[in-house]
Amino acid sequence: MIDLAVANDQETFQRMREPLAERGIRVHHVPVSERVVPLGEDAPWSPDEYDAGYVYPGRLMEGGVADALLEVPWLNDHETVLTSRNKAEVIARLGRADLPVPESVYVSNDVSESGLAEVFERFEPPVVVKPNSTTRGVGVAKAHDLDSFLGICDYLSLVHDYRATGDRSFLVQEYLPDATDYRVMVLEGECVGAVERRLPDEAVAEGQWKHNVHRGAEATGVDLPEPWRELAESVARELEIPFLGVDLLETDDGVVVNETNARPTIDEETKYEPGFYDRLAAAIRKTADRE
Repeated sequence: MIDLAVANDQETFQRMREPLAERGIRVHHVPVSERVVPLGEDAPWSPDEYDAGYVYPGRLMEGGVADALLEVPWLNDHETVLTSRNKAEVIARLGRADLPVPESVYVSNDVSESGLAEVFERFEPPVVVKPNSTTRGVGVAKAHDLDSFLGICDYLSLVHDYRATGDRSFLVQEYLPDATDYRVMVLEGECVGAVERRLPDEAVAEGQWKHNVHRGAEATGVDLPEPWRELAESVARELEIPFLGVDLLETDDGVVVNETNARPTIDEETKYEPGFYDRLAAAIRKTADRE
């Protein structure tokens, strides 16, 4: 029996626990944030308690503490989570590999107002302004004109003026109206499922445009065309991330890779292809063997 430490939220833990138990893997929830953690002999975890970790914690400081105390190999380790979290790095690496991505400009504060105006003028408004390392759509905004754009940048500059801010950068990207949003799951190089994320009609009527499930979008399992599956698999190979959520945006002009997530939420089993948990269990066993 393999003992697996899972730092993800309770939702993912609850969904994966029973299917993995049937495959010889005991899943333990190991919350690492919003708690007090003694670092001496009375630490909450010991190095011989678990055989492997699911994915490295999203809060990197807390993750470092958990990593030191647990001493386990992770299915997605610190480096892979950090790579995926850096949206600009992902866009740059995929673009250099000739994979389709949105038109994007990376801004590292401080940048002058004239420099920001030049960035805005590169696009047909509106533009999307996106903090470089946040998740779940936090801080993402849409600007229809230069004044609004500069105002959003001003707010980001205020945040970045706080010297403990680890990331003082953001992305400016083209806005793709009426794009269909997909999250594709790739496990060890193979597509294992996909969902379409769609906002309820009333949310769209109220002006909502972000398709994050945590912001009210509904995720429905879909069968993707083979070229899109291959695209998502190419993204995971290029980034060298074992278990990856790849966000695709489809428009009349084609499909682009919008973002990636190396700490994806586990959905209901019906949204994955047959054998998903067999593949996940095999990947976890392989991870445990690295110890």
